[in-house]
Amino acid sequence: MAKTRLDLDRIRAGRRAIDPMFLDTPLFPCDTLGRVLGCAVSVKLETANPVRSFKARGTELVASGLLDQGRTAAVCATAGNLGLALSWSGRRRGLDVTVVASRRAPAAKLDRIRALGTALELVDGDFDTAREHAAGIARRRGVRLVEDSLDVETCEGAATIGLELAEQASRFDTVLIALGGGAMATGVGHVLKALAPGVEVVCVQPLGAPAMTRSWRERRVVTTGSTDTIADGVAGRSPIPAVLDDLLQVADDAVLVQEASIIAGMRLLLEHAGLVVEPSAALGVAAVLEDPGRFAGRHVVTIVCGGNVDLDDYHRWVAR
Repeated sequence: MAKTRLDLDRIRAGRRAIDPMFLDTPLFPCDTLGRVLGCAVSVKLETANPVRSFKARGTELVASGLLDQGRTAAVCATAGNLGLALSWSGRRRGLDVTVVASRRAPAAKLDRIRALGTALELVDGDFDTAREHAAGIARRRGVRLVEDSLDVETCEGAATIGLELAEQASRFDTVLIALGGGAMATGVGHVLKALAPGVEVVCVQPLGAPAMTRSWRERRVVTTGSTDTIADGVAGRSPIPAVLDDLLQVADDAVLVQEASIIAGMRLLLEHAGLVVEPSAALGVAAVLEDPGRFAGRHVVTIVCGGNVDLDDYHRWVAR
């Protein structure tokens, strides 16, 4: 494998800094869902934890590193889940955390961040606007700016999911990974290409937020002027060049799916796995719905990456 920012030995060692409640998450077959989709399906469940997403795997590494450096404060921009995870990891270690988010971020995520006692600043605009504001705070206060996907700890924390999948790789041949900034895709992909190279790594992104997928396809950074998707957790406009470089080395494919398929995927995960998930977590199921022939006869793992969703929005989407 060509040189990447990620390191397998460091990923293995990093597990020791992550609270065990975020590790060794369930991986279980979902036979009835598989019958609907026309292939064998297993679910890797990353939502059964205090922050309801995989993001704490990365923020645990970030927070541990900050303490080792004698630093006491951090700021991040978030679509919701990173801020919630950093708030949890920081509170556990006595760090002063500030989170910046768009006013349009899901209220459920913002409320959970506030509940942890975190300083929350809201801005007009989207996630990229929040990222610029957070960078300004970091410069003014001289504190650590935590950037999802750019900071290798966020990728290597997510990569511990790959370690767990690799232990059971003989059971499946494809992993479906939600693609946004790229931390989970690059992290999990890096480990699987090293330890289970026969497993196909398929990244999935909404058609309404296609920047990273277009960048992967064209092998160069492609930005978009706006996003239009309910999957707020993956709705970035400006891919990070270093993350794209990592993704190009590990992703076998990157596909775009429609909003109707994301909603149908959410409904299927409720009906067949009893899971209430946010839209980003249904991207893998959406990919199979849109191209069942491609996955027929295969055994796919879909990573259910987040469960922070406004219930009013959820009921409105799923009821359709």
